Amino acid sequence: MLGKFFSALLVSCCLLLSGGVAAYSTGWQQAKHLKAELVSEYQQVMPGQQLWLALHFIPDEHWHTYWQNPGDSGLATSISWQLPDGVTVGDIQWPTPQAFSIPPLMNYGFEGPTVLLSQLTVPADFRGDQLSIRARADWLVCEEICIPADAEFALTLPVGQAAVLSDSATAVVASGNSKLPIPLTVSGSFDLAGGSFSAAIRGLPDVDFQQFFVAATELVDHAAAQQLLFSEGEWLLRQNLNTYFTSAPEHFELVMVSSNGQGYSLSLTLADGTAKTPATTSRGLWLVLLMAAAGGLILNLMPCVFPVLSLKALSIAANSGQRAEQRRDALWYTLGVVLSFVSLALLLLALRAAGSAVGWGFQLQSPWLVALLAYLLFALGLSLSGVVQFGLGLMSAGSGLTQSKGAKGSFFTGVLAVVVASPCTAPFMGGALGYAVTQPPLLALLVFVALGLGMALPFLLLAYVPALARALPKPGAWMDTLKQLLAFPLYLSAVWLVWVFGRQAGIDAVAVLLCGMVAIAAACWLYGSWQFSRAGWSRPLLAALLLLLSVGVLRLVPDSTTPATAATDAHWQAWSPDKLAQLRQSGKPVLVNMTADWCITCLVNERVALNTDSSKAALALYDVTYLKGDWTRRDAEITAYLHQYQRDGVPLYVLYWPGQTPEVLPQILTPDTLRQTLERLSSQ
Repeated sequence: MLGKFFSALLVSCCLLLSGGVAAYSTGWQQAKHLKAELVSEYQQVMPGQQLWLALHFIPDEHWHTYWQNPGDSGLATSISWQLPDGVTVGDIQWPTPQAFSIPPLMNYGFEGPTVLLSQLTVPADFRGDQLSIRARADWLVCEEICIPADAEFALTLPVGQAAVLSDSATAVVASGNSKLPIPLTVSGSFDLAGGSFSAAIRGLPDVDFQQFFVAATELVDHAAAQQLLFSEGEWLLRQNLNTYFTSAPEHFELVMVSSNGQGYSLSLTLADGTAKTPATTSRGLWLVLLMAAAGGLILNLMPCVFPVLSLKALSIAANSGQRAEQRRDALWYTLGVVLSFVSLALLLLALRAAGSAVGWGFQLQSPWLVALLAYLLFALGLSLSGVVQFGLGLMSAGSGLTQSKGAKGSFFTGVLAVVVASPCTAPFMGGALGYAVTQPPLLALLVFVALGLGMALPFLLLAYVPALARALPKPGAWMDTLKQLLAFPLYLSAVWLVWVFGRQAGIDAVAVLLCGMVAIAAACWLYGSWQFSRAGWSRPLLAALLLLLSVGVLRLVPDSTTPATAATDAHWQAWSPDKLAQLRQSGKPVLVNMTADWCITCLVNERVALNTDSSKAALALYDVTYLKGDWTRRDAEITAYLHQYQRDGVPLYVLYWPGQTPEVLPQILTPDTLRQTLERLSSQ
């Protein structure tokens, strides 16, 4: 026991006298526009002790991080801990926040040095000689643009019979404590009548309150004016409800700030008899659902969906005059579309909940999936060209098919339509999808169901409106010619996917993919010839081996490759958060184009509206710097930028004009959109 005491004493002396990185701090970790360290209040701890751990941020000038409710955009800092058994740590103790107005948005956070405190408890029966603390912190640091970052910290503290404070760490912890809101024992109630948040609070200190911060996310309209009124010993607060508000918690923290900047925290509880979801919210939800349905309807006109929808049109024409079959196929097709949208939504929400930066079209950021989709469309094209017959059954195009095959064909046509639709974003979809991913899972899924119903609506109308059904042509010999003709849009779609694959994985990978497509063609030819003779099993087995070979060769493709970039066009530069911030600080107008090679809408907009001589001339005339961000492969910084504008996919076009609010351009551009917008902004 005496030896252990002297060992602990020796460690304490060494800690007090040693240079370099002190035991109480992990040392600074540098990230973009911010440095961070994890600090322990004590440089030696003892069993049964409580102490503060401080995550210490120092951002660059004018950059800020976020409060527990980040406001209209942003992301609250989070810390995940790895501690020895029995050791526990409390929630982050949030300092009094500041409001950052970025019209039309309002965000809550912290500018300048920030200390986030968490209380660590060492159990009385702790037996170790050292206490190992590991933490992972995730944050978003923003000025006019936002950059996500994370860091891992490791801290090892000696355990002795006496605790030893660190003077330097004590100063950091004291700074953090000084900025915490003063906790009050009073509580208040709130209600949601009349489309606004209202609260009544008695027993507050006799100070002049100027502002309040609601810790519950998506409850209030953060940018709306706040009303604070003192009447008959009671403070009355009011602010409009958030556009995306769905339901209120039973209670949450409220921080009130006095005229001298001192914060006071208390708890608010939902008043008895108050509905958690006011009627005004349902109207806002119906508007979003209508936007989603309209986006799904317009999605049928997007070029990426046409090849598959042409197959469905062929199926409807084959069943013209057979109302029961038409209605059955329309319902099965709708079911395939809706379930596919819901499945994609569940996967997207699950990945985002796990911390992945994904958005609409995320599945086509995987070269493997792009390759498999190219295989599928190429094989379907071969089937329509008569090489093999499985495509007829799959797509329900023949009148001689059985009812079960027709239902199955219609269902999987809907599935395929959704898969190939993901590179496209139709008008109204961006806002609806941005809303969906910020909502609770059930509401988010409801938006995706509306999107699917909108996409399936034309075929439901053809099946259930007799006047439209009578306009369909009668079945005949022309259908076989049309079937073969429709193979060519599928071939073109496969070519496009090969190009996307090459942009993602490189030219060598394209050679591998083309070899796989040759194997697909050979497999289809072997199986098609066997379908007529039904003699032996050698050809089907060889076809199956060729299919396995086509998938196996994809293992030769590297897992991660920097996307191929074309020779730099003189009229645009590669986007980066730093470059955008530098240009804006210098007072230059900037056009930002967030795009992806698999996004057909993006490519059409660039060809029709952004890469034209008139648009280049307009950019030169107004001295606009044109920045392009490439989301072909997953990129956390671009995902964070999209979230700034409540978008969950590309395209996104933002025009920054000095002294004015950034303007988001339409998702579908016309040849004159850019020129007219520049003329209008320059004259204001």
